[in-house]
Amino acid sequence: MTKSNKPLKDHIRPFLEYLDIERGLSVKTQETYLRLLSSFEKWLKKNNLENILPHELTDKNIWDYRVYLSQRINPATNQPLKKTSQNYHLIALRSFLMFLMDKDIQSYPPEKIKLTKINLSDRPIKFLNLEQIKKLLDSPNTSTIQGLRDRAILETFFSTGLRISELTSLNVEQIKITNTQDDLELVIVGKGNRPRPVYLSPRALKSLSEYLSTRKDKEKALFINYKGPKDADKRLTPRSVENIVKKYSKIAGLPSFTVPHSIRHSFATNLLSQGVDLREIQEFLGHKSIGTTQIYASVTNKRLKDIHRKFHNKSLE
Repeated sequence: MTKSNKPLKDHIRPFLEYLDIERGLSVKTQETYLRLLSSFEKWLKKNNLENILPHELTDKNIWDYRVYLSQRINPATNQPLKKTSQNYHLIALRSFLMFLMDKDIQSYPPEKIKLTKINLSDRPIKFLNLEQIKKLLDSPNTSTIQGLRDRAILETFFSTGLRISELTSLNVEQIKITNTQDDLELVIVGKGNRPRPVYLSPRALKSLSEYLSTRKDKEKALFINYKGPKDADKRLTPRSVENIVKKYSKIAGLPSFTVPHSIRHSFATNLLSQGVDLREIQEFLGHKSIGTTQIYASVTNKRLKDIHRKFHNKSLE
């Protein structure tokens, strides 16, 4: 290990380049790391540590930064930063320090940064029940081409549990529909460049077939925008899909938390409630760690508790 003579903050840009070139992370993920590390950089400046060298970082510095995060007020909510948000900042810092280690630069040991313990109750899962999902899926007006596209988007979301970036990355050539097909397996490359299979149900395939029958263009993207300049990229953006889900959640009279990710939550909790093993759900969702998937167990645990209270307690009455 060598001691760098450059301030810690000057290593942030090379770290972002490392995320792009060596780890192949998306632009959006790189932007998230930059935002989180910018917070650390501002804290350094506020405490007259902007010129601290990597090997000069101490236990006290890390502790003071953690105290700063715990006392920080989120301007959007006017509430203290949630523990999950605090952990995102710490994870970004830890990854940054791991990068320095990988480059043989002496610095604070990344393994010494422990995350704040979070109870499952601190991370409530917001999902829709099957009745609400049905209302959402049935809300587009399928007499229009936009309605057919939007119905196909919603059906694909609930059938696969895809992330929004994964859905918008789908291409027409991946959808090969036959008359004898019960379902369709796709292999997609998800977060962290990890491939995994996802499955389209007959209902989702029917919606996709109806939508694709209206496509006379040669666009590569599966889901396209019908508005805008003719020479512009037609692939729907994640923001556009978020707006589509928001539109139909209002039409269906669903809770305000209904976003693409809550459909993904609904996909997972529906499988779990039917007895699918947590490890299998991990594979469906493309989670790197079972710890990420474990959060859905809290939904089942609460459901079992409610059933026990409702039925078992009455058995002795």
